[in-house]
This record gives sequence, structure tokens and C-alpha cells, in this order.
Amino acid sequence: MTTTARETSPVQGPAEAEDAGHVDVLIIGAGVSGIGVAHHLRDQFPERTFVILDAQDNRGGTWWTHRYPGVRSDSDLFTYGYRFKPWRGPAIAAGGEILAYLDEVIDAEDLGRHIRLRHQVTAASWRTEERQWTVQVTRGDTGQQLRFTAGFLWMCPGYYNHAKPYRPQWEGTDRFQGMIVHPQDWPEDLDLTGQRVVVIGSGATAATLIPAIARQAQHVTMLQRSPSYFFAPPAVNELAATLRELKIPDEWTHEILRRQYMAQTDMLARMSVQSPDELHAFLLESVRPLLPPGFDIDRHLTPRYRPWQQRIAIVPDGDLFAALREGSASIVTDTIETFTERGVKVSSGDEIPADVVVSATGFNLSVFGDVAFTVDGEPVDFTGRVTWRGIMINDLPNMAYVFGYFRHSWTLRVDLVADLVGRLLENMRDKGATMVMPALGPQEADMRLRPWADPENFNSGYVMRSQHILFRQGDREPWTHLLEHEQEREILPAVDLDDGTLVYR
Repeated sequence: MTTTARETSPVQGPAEAEDAGHVDVLIIGAGVSGIGVAHHLRDQFPERTFVILDAQDNRGGTWWTHRYPGVRSDSDLFTYGYRFKPWRGPAIAAGGEILAYLDEVIDAEDLGRHIRLRHQVTAASWRTEERQWTVQVTRGDTGQQLRFTAGFLWMCPGYYNHAKPYRPQWEGTDRFQGMIVHPQDWPEDLDLTGQRVVVIGSGATAATLIPAIARQAQHVTMLQRSPSYFFAPPAVNELAATLRELKIPDEWTHEILRRQYMAQTDMLARMSVQSPDELHAFLLESVRPLLPPGFDIDRHLTPRYRPWQQRIAIVPDGDLFAALREGSASIVTDTIETFTERGVKVSSGDEIPADVVVSATGFNLSVFGDVAFTVDGEPVDFTGRVTWRGIMINDLPNMAYVFGYFRHSWTLRVDLVADLVGRLLENMRDKGATMVMPALGPQEADMRLRPWADPENFNSGYVMRSQHILFRQGDREPWTHLLEHEQEREILPAVDLDDGTLVYR
């Protein structure tokens, strides 16, 4: 689905929607990004009004919509946690623990009164003459149409479609006598006791789900088309445990562990480019001792891509491999030929028996929540636009967005983006400007437009199959994005907001 006004349903006009009021800043999304930027906005501009809109029926974004067994972070919580809020739990945490952490931020900041749940944003229209955004909203609980206006729009809806996960089409699913479920739509009453389960996929979701359900199911088979990289760190960070035993203040422990994990990830990210063979060997050898005797590591755990061209799946204490050793789980590496009445037949001719099939096949990317944008009455086709530092879009006034990191924790970028947008808002105030937007100048006339993501850098399936609906990047700063945190923590704080790439009015 492209994010253009031409390809969305007609938006109700102002006379048909109830006026919901005006705010200085309208934040879209009440997940980790929206909650984080709301904190920074209040901290830097306590006098400014804001509202947070979210289409879900509760806060938390991913951590609310993903409720499958075992759901947990695939980044350490010392860096996934906010810079301003110490994390006091284990390095890898369950979804419920992360929600509780977000609730602490909401309560401490009194953000709850600013959050409007079940508010689905359908369209956003900028009028230069009025210097404001008009945002059309549908209430999910009542169907009521609302109209918000705002001087600045901050898009924090995450990067995938919560309502429509990716479901490949397989032959024979209509004759399968069992149940097919997607982790994103996990039934609350699903009982896997004594069931034979096939989990299709080999990424972070599969690695998280399988150890959790293997305790209950008769047997779980991970069916993968090709292997992924895994890393099995200890569930408990020894340094964190030592610092806590020594009664070191939580703020100090949080900062020390953040620096430790950032340094580790920096090193691994550099190795993935500079010495990928060495990193490949390290990752495989680190899990080899955790595998059952005779396990075919070349077939089942040796990926076809360079380390970190896709996310590395984290398995704390090697819990996935423990299930393999115990015999409660197994891995089959093959392609699906067809579903049968009793299971899944793969290309080798084998049939894997199944009562339940879980399609841990990923998600669909969403461009700014699939909101239809217009500027002065003209639809915005994002496929023809380019990013400005991964924070704004050319010729789109008074709009910023948050997109995190692929390799480092997402939240590390939330803090950096909030700092830069805060400086931008301050710069606008100092200039007396009511409008700002990135604009390509004559010097960019020869700039080569590149795809949203370079496959040589990152090529996960959900990215590659969505490139055609995404905005682009250029071949030079500041029109590039998807840099590493090691680079951006130096670059973004030093950005010159008066370098000529931003137009103020």
C-alpha cells in the first residue's frame, strides 16, 4: 500500500468531523518512540501543548500487540531502555516487563492524560497559508470522526503494520486439518498441550517462541527455508549483578551497562563489514558447544548471507538450543512443497506432521502508519521523496519521524532524534519561524537516488519486499540514513541546522 491520498479512501471534510482541538505538537504513536519523544518534548519545552494518538486499544506499540508465548526483547534493555530512565531488570526482558517499564515512564511524566487510544489517523494535510497540519482521525471504539490541528507533526508509529502481518501463500492450506496462526495474532485461548507444532521461520520470533512452547507441546519443529545467525549471551549480565550487589546507584549501573553494550555492538557491527569471515566463525563457534551431538551445523545454522545483513537472533542462555538437546524441538531446513491434511510436505518429499502451524514469517512495513499525506492540496507520494538524516522528508513542512537502528537498540536513536528535533524547534523559535522543511538545492541536481535500504547493508525479507513503497535516500549527507549508532552519536549532535539544507519561513 503506497502512502498517497489518491490510493486511500476519501477523507471526510472538515464539516463532517468534530473539532478535537489544536496543539503545538501532535505525536502519532504511543509505543517506545512516542513515549520517549513525549518525555523529551516536556523536558525541553514544558510550555508547549501536545497530544499522543494511537490506533491500538492500549499503550506500548509492539509490546502491546505482540502477546505470543515467550515474547521478549532481542536487544539488551540497558540500551533499549531510555537514556533518562534506568533499567533495573535483566539484560534481556519479557514483553510484560518492558510494558511495565513504559508504564513507569508514563506515570512519572503524567503522560497518560495526553494519550488518546483507539484514535486511528487516516490523513494529514498541511496548509502553508495557515502554517499547520490538519489530521483526520477515526475513533476505533465509536467510529466518530475527529479533526486535530497542530503546528508540528511527529510521526512515531513504528515501522510495520500491526493489523496485517506478512502471510505467504502456500499450496494446500485449504485442506490442512489443523490450525494456522501468526504470532502477531496469537489466540489467547490456544492450548498447545500435547500438540505437534511446526513453526515456519528462523528469525527472532521463532527463536523466542519455540523455547516457550516446547515446554508444553508434544514436539516443535522449526521449518526454515534458510538459516539465521544466533547469539547466546547469558540471561544475567555478571557486571550488572556485581554493581547491584555493591549498591551502586541505579543511574550509574544503567550508564555503565549502556556503554558496555554499545561498545560490544559497535565492535560487532564493524566486524560485520571489515572482517565478516571472522565474525561468521565467531558466531558459529559460540553456539557449537550448545548443540546436540552430531547436529548438522552446516545445514541448519550456517546462513547464506554476511553476518548482520539481517538481524542476529538472541537466545539468552541458549534456550533454543536447550530445547534441541532435550529433543522437544528440532530443525528442518527445506522449502515447503504443499500443506497436507496432516502437516507440511517439504521439497525433499518428507512430511512433517502438525496439529498447529505457526507462520513466524515476519511483517509488512508501513510508511508512516499508512497515513495519506497532502501538502497544500497535493498528494504526497513518498516514493519520490528523500530522507533528511533519517528524521525528516524533503519538502514536507514541520514533520519529523523516528526510525531506530537495525543493529543497535531502537531506542538509542529515539533519544538522539529527540535531541536534534528539540534543537530544531528551538532554532525555529529563535528565528521567529513558523515553518521548516528540508529542501533539495541546485547542488543536488546530480544526486543519485538510492533505495531506502542497500541490500549489501541490510536485506531482511520485510525490507526487500517493501522497497517499492518506501521513500529514498541520496548518495551524500544529509540525504542518507540507516547509519550506525557509533556514527550518529557523533554526527547528529553536531548537525548544523543552518547549513542551507533546511528552509525556514
